[in-house]
Amino acid sequence: MLTNDRLGPLSRSRTLAPPGWSRWLVPPAALAVHLSIGQAYAWSVFKPPLESSLDLSGTASALPFQLGIVMLGLSAAFGGTLVERNGPRWAMFVSLVCFSSGFLVAALGAATSQYWLVVLGYGFIGGIGLGIGYISPVSTLMKWFPDRPGMATGIAIMGFGGGALIASPWSSKLLEHFGTDNGGIAATFLVHGVTYAVFMALGVLLVRVPPEGWRPAGWEPPQEQGHMISTADVSARNAIRTPQFWFLWVVLCMNVTAGIGILEKAAPMIGDYFKDTDTPVTATAAAGFVALLSAANMAGRLLWSSTSDLIGRKNMYRVYLGVGALMYLAISQLGDSSKPLFVVCALVILSFYGGGFSTVPAYLKDLFGTYQVGAIHGRLLTAWSVAGVLGPYIVNKVADHQEEAGKSGPGLYSLSLTIMIALLVVGFIANELIRPVHPRFHEPAPAAAESEAAPAEKGGDR
Repeated sequence: MLTNDRLGPLSRSRTLAPPGWSRWLVPPAALAVHLSIGQAYAWSVFKPPLESSLDLSGTASALPFQLGIVMLGLSAAFGGTLVERNGPRWAMFVSLVCFSSGFLVAALGAATSQYWLVVLGYGFIGGIGLGIGYISPVSTLMKWFPDRPGMATGIAIMGFGGGALIASPWSSKLLEHFGTDNGGIAATFLVHGVTYAVFMALGVLLVRVPPEGWRPAGWEPPQEQGHMISTADVSARNAIRTPQFWFLWVVLCMNVTAGIGILEKAAPMIGDYFKDTDTPVTATAAAGFVALLSAANMAGRLLWSSTSDLIGRKNMYRVYLGVGALMYLAISQLGDSSKPLFVVCALVILSFYGGGFSTVPAYLKDLFGTYQVGAIHGRLLTAWSVAGVLGPYIVNKVADHQEEAGKSGPGLYSLSLTIMIALLVVGFIANELIRPVHPRFHEPAPAAAESEAAPAEKGGDR
């Protein structure tokens, strides 16, 4: 494997910011990658054309997306250490190559009616690009913005949540232009692959890392840190040995499971809730509801992560999990009585879903320091892989079972909503159990390391 100094212009040393470099150029670099890979949330646009052109079931057409999310978590977990070692430019470039080539392989699969190539390209290869790209700017942003780490990661991760707002209408227009047959789908995939490669290249060229010991002008670390904020560092290897890591894994998994359950089933859910009322929801209105949820997902990533800089990460997750459970309870008990109530509760839940993603890197930084926070974040994202399968499975499986039992409308979802409330309560308890990391997991401070080395040197002289 190539070491950092042999990576040429992609190496960390070649990415060092020159004097006078503005840190505000780094969030746009991160956004260039996150807005691109956020296309994953717009996969549903391709489902109907693929189902009709390749004679697929709804379950089969969802496979590329599901595999992509699984690979996101796995590649982030296993590639996190490489991202830390080789730097953000290398990581963004790897993400560019995988994500764009995944579209090209998928285009070949669509053109030749070989669906396994679509799954391989978009799901497996593209999913690796998702994971590496997702974590690529995290530690760099927090080093550039030690005064506002929640806001910094929120700006970038907001792009992943909002990528579908661009990709969804754009993909629809391309399919209208090229057609929804095999050739049209292949052409659309091809355009996506090339366009995203160009856009992500802007991030690769723009990203920089700060010089060692850099601080924002006029900012000094606070003399008194909060109870949950550590000034020490923990390695990725040690982090996964701490109970804090696994409590936070449960917190993220429960929050994502609850949010993605609504996100994946949003359009049919609101239709079912008001199907037998005087004001049923049309297909157009349901699509508008999905767009609103995407906007809430995106806005929550910046709003709530920035709020966490003021009230603390643990308090922020108390809001996500506690208020989120109350929102689910309101939908379960009163959702079919008022459309505004249903919509507002769902928007709040999705804003918490997005906020949970953007707040967790800063939570990790508070607990484990910045030393290998990107690698730790990558390992934590395996919770997303689990939740990405668990959330939709719970909602869809329960709804299918309730329909077979003769229930309809809100009755299709009452049990699954109760399960989501229970999961959020589990997450709330896990968050309450998080305490500062024990010093035995900390990396030795430079001064301590030198003092330990000194006696050994003197002993050598004797």
